[in-house]
Amino acid sequence: MLKPALLRICLIAVVLGTVVASAAPPVIPVENGSVAQAYKIIASKRFVDLTHSFSPVTPVWKGFGQATFSGAADPQTGKPYTIAKDGFRASFYSMVGQYGTHIDAPAHFDPNGMTVDEIPLKQMILPLVVFDMTSMLEKDPNHALTIADIKEWERRHGRVPAGCFAALRTDMSRDWKTNPERFKRYPFPGWSFEAIKFLYEQRGIAANGHESMDTDISKTMDSEKWLLTHGHWQIEAMAHLDDVPATGALVVVAWPKPQRGVGFPARVFAILP
Repeated sequence: MLKPALLRICLIAVVLGTVVASAAPPVIPVENGSVAQAYKIIASKRFVDLTHSFSPVTPVWKGFGQATFSGAADPQTGKPYTIAKDGFRASFYSMVGQYGTHIDAPAHFDPNGMTVDEIPLKQMILPLVVFDMTSMLEKDPNHALTIADIKEWERRHGRVPAGCFAALRTDMSRDWKTNPERFKRYPFPGWSFEAIKFLYEQRGIAANGHESMDTDISKTMDSEKWLLTHGHWQIEAMAHLDDVPATGALVVVAWPKPQRGVGFPARVFAILP
């Protein structure tokens, strides 16, 4: 039998051992199919930003008007906070939700549609396919992607996978900063109504995106109206699609979560294969 003093020493050693063990960082096994393994793979890949920075001079539909940026001010004094005076600073932004690279939620056109805070998280990271239409624009600068164009793309790259994000490359984004008036031109290259319906109904895509500020050039916004009133969402004013392959990449799309919001500037990027 242990003597009382020796027993106390043993108990203290056990307690200290337990505390040290609990304080040690957990060892996460890197196994096939684990989140740790997925992160290890993703972190080794090239990331491409598909988002424009936006400012008070960013191209926007004339019906919305430009954003205004200012320093956030003390409501009691009306004076902006500064690092020199207050130890911090903050910004105040005033703008429409559909500004810069942004998401259009179904509720943008549908009174009963999903709002930005209701879009499922699992739709915010998707396989990405890119339809490069730039070669077609040499003969037809305002070409609208057709079903025939999609099937030709599939002949070269395989069937458009269900659940993917389909992006349309036109290189309009190159005019975003250098020639904003040209960027806002009408007409412009976009999607045809038939192509949008085909991709959602026959290929089962989850969402779509493009470099222009609208989906198509129809006077009644046929493609945009149809997709938003059928429960789908889209990203407008995308950038740098020329740096992304036709298949094999992932797209990550994130935005703030305003309650019942119908649109908001988004941060979009691709993870290359």
